[in-house]
Amino acid sequence: MSKNLTGTWKERIIYTDQADDRSRMRAVANNLILHLHPTKVPAPALRWSYTWGLGGLSAVLAMMLAVTGVLLMFRYDASVERAYTSIQVMETQVFFGSLIRSIHHWSANLLVVTAFLHLLRVFYTGGFKKGRSANWLVGIILLLLVVAFNFTGYLLPWDQLAFWAITVGTSLLSYVPLIGESISNFLLAGPEVGQGALRNFYAIHVAVLPALLVLLMSYHFWKVRKDGGISQPIPAQTEDGKPRQRVVRLTTIPHLVQREFVAAATLITILAILAMLVPAPLEALANPIHPPNPAKAAWYFMGLQELLLHMHPLAAMILPGIILLAIVFIPYWDKDESDIGIYFRSGVGKITALFNLFLALILTPLLVYLDEFWIDLPALLPGWPAILSNGLLPLTLTLAGLFAIYVAMRVLARANRSEAAAGLFTFVMVGFVLLTIIGVFFRGANMALVSPF
Repeated sequence: MSKNLTGTWKERIIYTDQADDRSRMRAVANNLILHLHPTKVPAPALRWSYTWGLGGLSAVLAMMLAVTGVLLMFRYDASVERAYTSIQVMETQVFFGSLIRSIHHWSANLLVVTAFLHLLRVFYTGGFKKGRSANWLVGIILLLLVVAFNFTGYLLPWDQLAFWAITVGTSLLSYVPLIGESISNFLLAGPEVGQGALRNFYAIHVAVLPALLVLLMSYHFWKVRKDGGISQPIPAQTEDGKPRQRVVRLTTIPHLVQREFVAAATLITILAILAMLVPAPLEALANPIHPPNPAKAAWYFMGLQELLLHMHPLAAMILPGIILLAIVFIPYWDKDESDIGIYFRSGVGKITALFNLFLALILTPLLVYLDEFWIDLPALLPGWPAILSNGLLPLTLTLAGLFAIYVAMRVLARANRSEAAAGLFTFVMVGFVLLTIIGVFFRGANMALVSPF
């Protein structure tokens, strides 16, 4: 008799758990926000060490930007005569105006970082494989949109920092072959930064880019759900093709939602503290006659500006263009699905990534130093046109060096295509980050190489 009662209680507990799971799944399916989530997620996908919550953190930052941006619009005046004054009034006379602007500023900068790190995480875990190439492309476009958001918002305070950063940034655009100058003239509504540029940047910042961001983010989340959630390692299979171990799937409520809530609350707290301790910068009123020395682009463009110091402008634009195209088409090059969800593909991939990390840390600063003080290709090749001696030649040498690194990984480390690609990707990303750091902190008056210490 007791045995039957015990069995009955176990059945009741199992039935209750199943009923709770069904109700939680219905809650996810019927909620406007939670509907973007799958009703269940694989248990390994909930590990912080796997995703680092970067996609969710980026979404929270985007929402913070939307809320604070709307509040700022109530007081901002997009005119050359009153833009700077409206920011001053916001900072000094509007309740919590300075805090709101600072949260907006730091959210925008952090979003560039989290979106970039999210891209790295997806690449290193093979999240672009197994039919996810379309969402990989959307993710790259979203990262570019985030940069465009920051770029268009940079001008709005109309101070010296903003004015000259946009002047330098749009001058970089003019180096893009064929269409660069037309894009620059369209954005500036003329040949230089003025009222037309401020009006255009404001309209793009508050109307065009938000609409694109909402559409692409919605598609991005929906595609993640449609593709079965976050990419996971393929479980080992038996000889008959069946998985050796069943992947445990947990309901989104409460397992995923609780983690997202904790991450969002932590991020918002850090943002609020950062905004109170380090207010958003506001320099003197923009003065087109007196440029600062050095005149630098926004920090996320400093890698490109640094590259322009070492190459002909055409070559300096072609090189990142080739790298961007390679990143876009990586799903069609790296099709090995056996390493999905494994960081750096394998143990060999980790070794190639680590080796290229140290190689980039050594080689990038060394080449910058040598080019600054020792190497002068136009002087060494006086009979060559500048487009060849300072453009085509260094571009060819750079691409040849990248190819040599890839071949070395394949031959010396016996890495497969996927593992070698992870190593080369690491070298390129670390090199670009180092160029950005050098441009931001190690360039002084007349863009000379100096020590910041």
